[in-house]
Amino acid sequence: MNVYDKLQELNITLPPVAVPAAAYVPFVQTGNLVFLSGHIAKKDGKPWVGQFGKTMTTEEGQAAARGVAIDLMGTLHAAVGDLNRVKRIVKLMSLVNSTGDFTEHHLVTNGASELLGQVFGEKGAHARSAFGVAQIPLGACVEIELIAELA
Repeated sequence: MNVYDKLQELNITLPPVAVPAAAYVPFVQTGNLVFLSGHIAKKDGKPWVGQFGKTMTTEEGQAAARGVAIDLMGTLHAAVGDLNRVKRIVKLMSLVNSTGDFTEHHLVTNGASELLGQVFGEKGAHARSAFGVAQIPLGACVEIELIAELA
């Protein structure tokens, strides 16, 4: 099954690339690697604002991270033209807006990791870092960046 068939099966429509909010580009390709800038969680088209351990649950975070993964795939599609060219999702880095005593950053990030595994199969298995941070731009609850290798 190709990636687009899997996306259709999951009822996922890829969004267009978001316009950068500051002085950066959405992606950079060097050799066979594509680096995607961090994408923040959105709800109803606006930043999904919240802080884990205070105003948000881990389950809400998983949904937010899943949404970020969909946005990342939209940007990756724009960067490479065909997601079937992806040889491997190499790495995710996830920033989770949380209080000092919140410890489930890894579970929040699973929302993105699990979706990438569903969509890309073995090619979606990736290295990952998940950090708790005091704040993310625009008050967003999650920000994730991605590195992919192309065939």
